[in-house]
Amino acid sequence: MAGCLSLTLLMGVVMLSVVGLEVSGNSEGDALSALRRSLSDPDKVLQSWDPNLVNPCTWDLGNSNLSGHLVPELGKLEHLQYLELYKNNIQGTIPVELGNLKSLISLDLYDNKISGIIPPSLGKLKSLVFLRLNDNQLTGPIPRELSDISSLKVVDVSKNNLCGTIPTSGPFEHIPLSNYEDNPRLEGPELGGLATYDTNCS
Repeated sequence: MAGCLSLTLLMGVVMLSVVGLEVSGNSEGDALSALRRSLSDPDKVLQSWDPNLVNPCTWDLGNSNLSGHLVPELGKLEHLQYLELYKNNIQGTIPVELGNLKSLISLDLYDNKISGIIPPSLGKLKSLVFLRLNDNQLTGPIPRELSDISSLKVVDVSKNNLCGTIPTSGPFEHIPLSNYEDNPRLEGPELGGLATYDTNCS
């Protein structure tokens, strides 16, 4: 029996869309259980979430006030299309395993407290259209691997502490400069490779 899973976070709601969640105890169910364990849920909005359901299509967690961190197990959700955890208090780093989410269309982690680098592994997300990581505490350069995602239409990394130069190739050709603002160490758009990619990253 094919199933779906959508866990929506709008103003503190998570949206996870999974197709093919067939039985409890599989890798998708284990990944979702790991995420639940990693999150602090003071409003108990996750209390009724039962990952053992055969066909769990929708959980609406509006205004969740979630905190905690993302878990590497999320990389097992190969059918995941939308990972929306914006406007929470998520800390820690972006797991490199998110690069395994080959069906991912939207990755929205903006307005959290996420630190560390943007993993170059996200360049493997060949179905990605929306990447919004703004309003966090991210450091390091914008991975050039993202330039190879032809489907990418929206990138917003503003209000972080990124460094290096702003890419201009591939999908970045059409990203407005406002989507990079408030990164004090981020240099202007690179000019035909004349500027060193990792400027100001030392």
